[in-house]
Order: sequence, then structure tokens, then C-alpha cells
Amino acid sequence: MESQKLKRPQHKGSPRLFKNPVLERLTHTHISAPLIIFFSIAAVLIYYGIFEKGFAVLEMVLLFLAGLFFFTLVEYLMHRYLYHIPATTERRKKISYTMHGVPHDYPKDKSRLAMPPVLSLFIASVLFIIYRSLLGDLVFGFLAGFLVGYAAYLSIHYSVHAFKVPNNSLKILWHHHAIHHYRESDRAFGVSSPLWDHIFETMPRKTPVERQKGSLN
Repeated sequence: MESQKLKRPQHKGSPRLFKNPVLERLTHTHISAPLIIFFSIAAVLIYYGIFEKGFAVLEMVLLFLAGLFFFTLVEYLMHRYLYHIPATTERRKKISYTMHGVPHDYPKDKSRLAMPPVLSLFIASVLFIIYRSLLGDLVFGFLAGFLVGYAAYLSIHYSVHAFKVPNNSLKILWHHHAIHHYRESDRAFGVSSPLWDHIFETMPRKTPVERQKGSLN
């Protein structure tokens, strides 16, 4: 019964978020725009780190993997605590809906499943400033991995909403995110990986049928 209360209405089309036509237009984008931006910046960071800062290739690979892994945690925490911030005030309700409500209420709105280019560049710039102040030159490998992780997240999120469930191992991600959207919005926060859902115990609850199958096995 608890999961039923968490279901949200599903709509077709695309909602209007801003009265200003320029701001409204900026909320729509093709998935390729942020992917090109993030992959390009990551490539430049790696090149600069190796050929200008003198990092060994192995060092860059390890920093890249560290940044990629760290992104999966950030993705989980932002999805759980920021995107699903309790709507205790009208302002919080507006913030939550603008950032994340559209994919829940309009899951097939492809133009709102990716980060707009202007915002993508802004986020990448802010992250560089923050990580550079914390990590120094290590930022070139670490941020490259973080941005590729971000691009992977956007790709997976878009694919889950836009395409049919594939007949391969990736279908786990389709099912995991579908449960978050259509059955339990307080569970299954991981999009690119269910790892942190396992760690923080927010994996989807088993349905009566699934529990019965488990008991039989």
C-alpha cells in the first residue's frame, strides 16, 4: 500500500516551466549537446594533464577512475536528497519540480531529459574551480572522470526514457529506474548504477509475488 501512494500521474507532451520564452527555450535540449560538451572537456583535461602537467598515463587512468566512481555517489545523493527535497513550502515544491518533476510527470518528454548546453558549461566551470581548489593539478584526471560519469548518467537516463528495454544485461538499469518512476519514488535512486542503493538500503521493496517466488526458491 505504501508504494501505491508514491505513484505520480503520467502525462504526454511537454509542460511549460517559465513564462519567459528565452528561459523556456533553454530548458529544452537534444541529448547530444551536453554529451559533446562533457566528453570534449574531459578530453582536453586529460590531454592537458598528460602533456602540460606531466602526469603519467597510469596516474591519469587512476584519477579518472576515482572521479568516475565519485560521480556515482554524487549522482545518488543528489537524486535522493536534492531532486526529491521534501516539498514543505511552495518554493521547495517549485525547485523540486523544475529540477526533477518533469521526468516523473512527463517521462517521455525527450527534450527535458538532458542538461541544457549553457547550464552544462556553467556546471563544468564551477566544478573545475571547486576541484582545482581542493585537488590542485589532480583535477585534470579526476574531473575528466567525473564529467564522463555525468555524461554516462545522462546517456543512460535518456535511453531508459526514450528507448525500449534492451535484451541484454543493461535491462537491469531499465527495470531499476522504471521502478523509481512508476512504483516507488522513494527507492531506486541510482540511475547509472544500483550500487549505492544496495549500500544505503534503498533498493526497491519486493512485491508480494516476488516475495512468494523468493520463499519458493
